[in-house]
Amino acid sequence: MSSSALTRPPNRNANHPAADPPGVPARRAALKLLDAVLRQGLPLEAALDRATQGIERSDDRALAHAIAAEALRRLPDLDALIDSATRSRLPDDAKARFALRIALVQALALGTPPHAAISTVLPLVDGGPRKLVHGVFGTLMRGGATLEEFPTLPEDVEARWQNAWGEEKVAAAERAIAVPPPLDLTLADPARTEELTAEMGGLSLLPGHIRLAGAHVPELPGFEEGAWWVQDIAASLPARLIGKGSGIVLDLCSAPGGKTMQLASAGWSVVSVDSSESRLARLRDNLARTHLAAEVIAADLLKWSPAEPADAVLLDAPCSATGIFRRHPDVLHRVNPRVIAEMARVQAQLLARAAKWVKPGGMLVYATCSLEKAEGEEQLMAFLASQPDFAIDPVAVAELPAGIVPHQRGWVRTLPGMLAEEGGCDGFFIARLRRGG
Repeated sequence: MSSSALTRPPNRNANHPAADPPGVPARRAALKLLDAVLRQGLPLEAALDRATQGIERSDDRALAHAIAAEALRRLPDLDALIDSATRSRLPDDAKARFALRIALVQALALGTPPHAAISTVLPLVDGGPRKLVHGVFGTLMRGGATLEEFPTLPEDVEARWQNAWGEEKVAAAERAIAVPPPLDLTLADPARTEELTAEMGGLSLLPGHIRLAGAHVPELPGFEEGAWWVQDIAASLPARLIGKGSGIVLDLCSAPGGKTMQLASAGWSVVSVDSSESRLARLRDNLARTHLAAEVIAADLLKWSPAEPADAVLLDAPCSATGIFRRHPDVLHRVNPRVIAEMARVQAQLLARAAKWVKPGGMLVYATCSLEKAEGEEQLMAFLASQPDFAIDPVAVAELPAGIVPHQRGWVRTLPGMLAEEGGCDGFFIARLRRGG
């Protein structure tokens, strides 16, 4: 079945009015989002504008995103329910399966009344598939179907992470994806941590950090004055490990700017480089709001070079992004060994170039928001083998929040289950390296 066949509206005639009934456009957009991720391999966020084209209400667009994201979080469990109620297994790309995923996730995870969940999905399918969707949904509802408390990871992801990190971390990942992640803020001035934490009623895990259960960001104290920005605590660690300074630092693959703002507020003269003009626009907006300064450059790092070496270089390299699966569950379904291998190849190229841009005695911090060893530990070992003038500058326990401990060889690996009682953190690999003088 072609992608267009899956996502186009059913045939319309006298019995099918030209306009969708209320609630149906959001479900149609959710179906398009699932198709974009599962069949086309697109990131959920990248597919959002096209999938919601023609939907004017922001709450309807948000609903479409919420349905698709929750379906992706719980896809193996939704499919297991569907398979339990059909005599023969529906193909993975069957429109009836997609429609059932959308109806079931609403009724079983999002609190939508079953009659509303099914009535807004049936217009997405025609003929026999419509009867099948209605029948399977009714059978499951009458049978008291429920979803597991903690979502099941896709089989290939579970096998890969179990091999890398063990069963305990796989279970921790399933617990982590079941609940919305907290909201972390990084402060421009760490001296205001106690003041702003009390004002917001949050929790601080490090100087310059505040964690909230959730909030409408523009309404929080300090937003208008640019006192802070949103940044997961794990994502804040690479720049924290560079620390304060007054020299030149290159922030590579920098957009949307969290690390650039950290480095600028720590006193560095920052050269911020990224290839995405749209993401750099957000970086410039963030710099304007926080009243921080950086030289912003749009460039391909495989072609660009700085005028002179820098005192420090931060390479937050493009990666599979499997470490941010709590916020972006689509990575669980888009990323496979081929994608991981391709990202590792690009990372190796970027690391080799970044190494040339570090002054003798200077610092290189390499980071990825990935849970794949090929993009972390294995990448670091290959780099050290090819760059004998670089060595690990070990991270000290005191540089990290309680609950995150550096590896015995000096790098940092954040994993599911860390900071669990405080709300967890994203998965990252971070290595701080020093170039010999």
